[in-house]
Amino acid sequence: MNAFVDALAEQITRTCENGGMLRIVGGDSKAFYGGAPVGDTLSLARHQGVISYEPTELVVTVRSGTPLAELQATLAGEGQMLAFEPPAFGASATIGGTIACGLSGPARPYRGAARDYVLGVNCVNGKGQYLRFGGQVMKNVAGYDLSRVMTGALGTLGIITEVSLKVLPLPEAEQTLCFECTQSDALSRLGEWALQPWPLSGTVFFDGVLRVRLSGSGAGVAAAAAALGGETCAEGADFWHDLREHRLPFFASDLPLWRLSLPPQAPPVALADQQLLEWGGGQRWLVTETQPQQIFAAAAAVGGHAVRFRGGDRANSFQPLDAVGQRLHTGLKAAFDPVGILNRDRLYPEA
Repeated sequence: MNAFVDALAEQITRTCENGGMLRIVGGDSKAFYGGAPVGDTLSLARHQGVISYEPTELVVTVRSGTPLAELQATLAGEGQMLAFEPPAFGASATIGGTIACGLSGPARPYRGAARDYVLGVNCVNGKGQYLRFGGQVMKNVAGYDLSRVMTGALGTLGIITEVSLKVLPLPEAEQTLCFECTQSDALSRLGEWALQPWPLSGTVFFDGVLRVRLSGSGAGVAAAAAALGGETCAEGADFWHDLREHRLPFFASDLPLWRLSLPPQAPPVALADQQLLEWGGGQRWLVTETQPQQIFAAAAAVGGHAVRFRGGDRANSFQPLDAVGQRLHTGLKAAFDPVGILNRDRLYPEA
């Protein structure tokens, strides 16, 4: 362990002894997400730097407080990227917060989620113990892959100090196509295209327009564009960046924003007039004041789940767990943070 990790362990021990709680932050760019933060702030913003980067091996290991933008610039300098396209939601975003939130961008159904690129995680748990999971190579594992369990746990299981990630080359070419259609037509087309070997890297439908992004080799993108038809969109890369960062007009509403994760071909959900569909229909954004329990029930009825992403009652952010999920969640929390001092209430109440 180093001095920084020793200091974290000491602070956790003191907090446990004093009956306090810790609010773990990186750049604090996603403070809106999940339950309302409580406890004394523990910032990792100064714990920065790339520890190792092997472009030929497609692996980077970085300290958790490293700015996301800085890491992305380093990778871009070598013609590489974080393939899951994490949203930053602010210039202060860090890679540790990115992994703790587990959020992915438009390419998620085509390239994989954030957790799919996490090779290893070092952390300090709620007992003050320094733990290391995974490594710098892709491995098959039995049982829990704990480096990936940390992804999306919102810091409730441990304080991430380092993370190793798989990276990918930037695509040679990209093109965005537009199609005017209804939501039902969009879902039908997306279902058909999912069965074809097109180099899809993003899909979104709202305001009667389906946009499809193609990424890959120049020849592959050109061939797919010719086969799919449609019109070339003028917005290009700027549109997908604004979509990922929620800068489109759709996201400007003061009403609560909900994210529904559903089977891609699930029928339209009649819960809000304002809806935006991503991920081939698998991710649906709703701007609505509909009661949380009604939204949770509607998502579960079609085999999905819902998250109150921003705004509204923060005590009801995530879909309630079933009995099996609750047992697993409780067991993990007890093993990593038995006193419950790390990011209390961010994921589920009293957890």
